[in-house]
Order: sequence, then C-alpha cells, then structure tokens
Amino acid sequence: MLVLLFTPIYAFAVNPDEVLADPALEQRARALSAELRCMVCQNQSIDDSNAELARDLRVVVRERLVGGDSDEQVLDYVVSRYGEFVLLKPRLSMRTIALWGAPAALAIIGLIVAVVYTRRRAVQPVAKLSPEEEARLGKLLDRE
Repeated sequence: MLVLLFTPIYAFAVNPDEVLADPALEQRARALSAELRCMVCQNQSIDDSNAELARDLRVVVRERLVGGDSDEQVLDYVVSRYGEFVLLKPRLSMRTIALWGAPAALAIIGLIVAVVYTRRRAVQPVAKLSPEEEARLGKLLDRE
C-alpha cells in the first residue's frame, strides 16, 4: 500500500496505445516530449502530464517522427502552433536575451545613476555665510 502511495502518478502519463513499435523512434519521442510544456498544467512536460491536450501533443510528436521529421522540425512545428512558451527550455534569441538581460541592464543603469547622484551631491561646495548672516546667527546663539 505504501509503495502505491509514493508512486508518482505521472509515470503512467504515456498510454500504451501511444507507444511506437520502433524503440529508437519511441526514445526520440520521449526525449522531445520531455522538452515540451503541457499547456494545461504549465509546470510539467507533456510526457509527464495526464491532460488531454498533452496526450494530443504526444500523438502529434509521434506522428511527425513516423512521418520522417527531424527532432528540430517537430519542435519547430509545435512552436509554430503554440508559440515559444511550449518549450520548457526556450531557445536563445533576441527576444529571450532581452527578456533575461533587461533586469541586469536595469540594475546596472540604476547603480550608475546612484553613483553619479552621490558623487554630484558630495562635490557641491558648502556655501559660506555672509557677514550679515553670521551676525544674525551670533545674536541667536547669544540668546540661548
């Protein structure tokens, strides 16, 4: 009973009717399925998900592989239909560089602004009091 309790449910995500007869193609299909995000769960690969959409995507991946597509062609096909979000590991592109680089760039810009602001503030000379202001300050201090 304990073994069944701790057995991961997603281990049974791939149905027996989905498994390809060719072990090499099945291994490629499993590898590709592990790279694709379940659009329903969004936290699992389609290989791990029991969602109906994940099953449909697993079938599409296997159909494309049986049809002779390369791994890259299968991924390109799925990305063209669902967008880059379907990839668990996004490809390196200008969009992803901007997405991941923007926080670092903003932090660097903020640091530069802070340094320039503090230097300008520290460099400002202290204005001396005029003789009239010194006399008035002296009178105020004498009263106390």
